[in-house]
Amino acid sequence: MKILHTVEFYYPSIGGAQEVVRHLSERMAQQGHQVTVATTFMPERKSTEHNGVKIVEFKVSGNAVNGIKGEKKKYQDFLKNSKFDVVMNYAAQQWTADAFFEVIDEVKAKKVFVPCGYSALYDPAYASYFQKLPEILKKYDSTVYLADEYRDIDFAKEHKLKNIKVIPNGADENEFNKPLDEDYKKLIKNRFGIGGLVLMTTGNYTGEKGHRELLNLFKRLPISHATLVSAGTLKPHDGCFDWFTNEAWAINQSRKYPGKRVVMLDGSDRAVVRDLMKAADIFVFLSNIECSPLVLFEAAAAGTPFITSNAGNSAEIAKWTGAGIVVKSHPRPNGRVGIDGKDALWKLTKLAHQPTRRQRLGKAGHAAWKKKYTWEILTDKYLSLYKQITEEKH
Repeated sequence: MKILHTVEFYYPSIGGAQEVVRHLSERMAQQGHQVTVATTFMPERKSTEHNGVKIVEFKVSGNAVNGIKGEKKKYQDFLKNSKFDVVMNYAAQQWTADAFFEVIDEVKAKKVFVPCGYSALYDPAYASYFQKLPEILKKYDSTVYLADEYRDIDFAKEHKLKNIKVIPNGADENEFNKPLDEDYKKLIKNRFGIGGLVLMTTGNYTGEKGHRELLNLFKRLPISHATLVSAGTLKPHDGCFDWFTNEAWAINQSRKYPGKRVVMLDGSDRAVVRDLMKAADIFVFLSNIECSPLVLFEAAAAGTPFITSNAGNSAEIAKWTGAGIVVKSHPRPNGRVGIDGKDALWKLTKLAHQPTRRQRLGKAGHAAWKKKYTWEILTDKYLSLYKQITEEKH
């Protein structure tokens, strides 16, 4: 098949959407399909081909609500004139999908849309956008949702869409099939000065990934020797980065928190992030807004139990994998959630003192991931869908 995937950002950009589309695209290419990704131009991208996937760049930014700027017509002409069998748009509320909506009737390929949660569904500025969306969604041959229950699939059911398919996210079998041996665990911990109970989180310092909640929780955690490892983009003045850096420094220097240490790592160093996820005792993710967070599937794949807010379908992932504990959460404006700090502290403290339970949760998570949530398995699900819709007669 000739396949086009569209996504706002792509390799070498780092992020959840980028990783999903990269894993799917590269595996499809490995199976002999011609795969192209249409995405935003990046000056640091050195090649328009990566691991068998062709990358077509456009100097475009924005979305339908805030305005689309740049080479929109060039992108739309590419969509109308290229002969693909299937086009898959990944994520709403960004230019590669919103500009596609405008020419959807002129694109001859079969069409698949993965909305990715509708983060702005409750934002008044997007009211008109979501009023128009149901009629657009009906023009797709299939819409794919990452959860059985979340605002995007609920929206589809509310508007009686028939083209609904659920395919969850997952984690990379090439990264997580092999566990770390104990000697290497010690080596990598020593390399970064990590000791005691090891908590880990990953996510860029946007201010909505739960970094503030986690650091405040870590200060209160009644454990005499513990390290918090935080992996994300090291970008000064971005989001809560400066605040987190200052707080981490204060914890590391203060006599008020003896035996506690915070280690900040560059999230782009994938090998280190993956290995420390495997070496951690507990993965903690207290995000305020998500759709289907990859990091929870990765924690399960790593054999590391996780504690999470109920942002997105995190509670569902905890249930699916058997590896997670969900803390009480409460709604915030615009679809965000906040955590119950007292409940989070209690559950984290309890799990910190239960090594046998941690081991049991970790084993259950790894087994569930290997059975259902590897990218190899999930890529086959997408390809089966693509094949099904290309063979359908209208």
